[in-house]
Amino acid sequence: MARCDITPPVGIYHRMWGAALHDRATGVHRPLHATLLWLEPSAESPGQAQVIVSLDHCILDRQELHTIRHSIHHQTGVPYDHILVSLTHTHGAGWMSRTRSDLPGGELLGPYLDELAVKIGSLAREAKQRVVPANIVYQTGRCDLARHRDYFDAERKRFVCGFNPEGPADDTLLIAQITDTAGNVVGTIVNYACHPTTLAWDNTLISPDWVGAMQEVIERDTGGLCMFLQGASGDLGPREGFVGDTAVADRNGKQVGYSALSTLATIPPPGTEFRYAGPVISGTAIGTWRHEPIDEQTQLAIGRWHWEQFVVDLPYRHDLPTIEQTSRERDHWLAEETLAREANDAIRIRDCRAQVEQRTRQLNRLQHLVPGHSYPLTVQVGCVGDAMWVFVPGELYQILQTTLRERCAPRPVFVTTLTNDWQPGYIPPASSFGYEIYQEVIAATAPGASEILIESISRKLQHLMTNDFV
Repeated sequence: MARCDITPPVGIYHRMWGAALHDRATGVHRPLHATLLWLEPSAESPGQAQVIVSLDHCILDRQELHTIRHSIHHQTGVPYDHILVSLTHTHGAGWMSRTRSDLPGGELLGPYLDELAVKIGSLAREAKQRVVPANIVYQTGRCDLARHRDYFDAERKRFVCGFNPEGPADDTLLIAQITDTAGNVVGTIVNYACHPTTLAWDNTLISPDWVGAMQEVIERDTGGLCMFLQGASGDLGPREGFVGDTAVADRNGKQVGYSALSTLATIPPPGTEFRYAGPVISGTAIGTWRHEPIDEQTQLAIGRWHWEQFVVDLPYRHDLPTIEQTSRERDHWLAEETLAREANDAIRIRDCRAQVEQRTRQLNRLQHLVPGHSYPLTVQVGCVGDAMWVFVPGELYQILQTTLRERCAPRPVFVTTLTNDWQPGYIPPASSFGYEIYQEVIAATAPGASEILIESISRKLQHLMTNDFV
């Protein structure tokens, strides 16, 4: 594992929220990081290296992710398709897109993004040089920071994106601890589903949101690096969020960090399993259990190594807005913003800017969608020992991870979204359509697309679990 600092310069374009009144970042709450994991199969297992990168960014354009992956490929020789770049999705990092270059602070975006790709390539080369034999032990914990975020405002009779105390929320915290053969911690992987949206429009600081404090807590205790992989959090966010106070983000991060440490405390020694050892007669017959070395067959399974990618065609919704329609709406709100400024109406200015921002982002989405009637979504899956790893672009709902884990139990299943692309954006389940929920309103895919994706991945995993790849 390896890491580098990727914090943008103060003054760079930072606006992420439609309601924000600032454009430039005024400072840094915590540094942004790139954390990289270089994985290779053991000598007994055929296969090539797999590189996984976790970036403290919210959304990067497809071309930027493409450039980063090519940089890693050119500096290490790892095949392009074996490189997975995932985003933590922190909304405190700002909108890093060259399409914003003409806005205040936008002149810093191009040079920053160019340097970012070079840095990540060098980071991968560094990690390649530090490869050591290692063990990965998985454990499942719980953390209730993530809460359902589709709340019905009864007074205004509409759904809003915010804490829903009665909504279902997956609290699964999947942990992987990596140790070398001497037992030293190389790193910890945390796979958890929760939007890093503690900080919102009132925040003007560059920030990893709650992810930064979480990593600090874990690394201080374990001594190794911590990589965060964002789960299927389309309908999940922190209980307390959308604030400007960085102390709240740190508090949220500590909650996840200490939950992870609690889980790490229960991880058994590598190469063992917890077995019933028989009764001991004391005041009564006491059933004893011990950590015993795994048997030969299980040892063979630990060496499983297989990665592949496949494409799932997800149908577009029939009422997808057109570029022309969205452009007209954007022009309307730009004119309204001008009138609001002439009237010195601060609230109206904020609302108009939010409407303009929504249309601007919608245009960006529409311009980057693949032409045709469906979106070809590339999925990466892997068998690493007894665990299944799933990487998908876009933003999925919690039902993706809960379903896959239920069907693959007791195997651990890592589900990581926002990988190698943000498009096609949100992919909500069919049951959430028709309520004017934010994620559904801006979704490009049709009702049923999420279900198609879940079934396609599930069948692929079932196939992999019933075949030997050693």
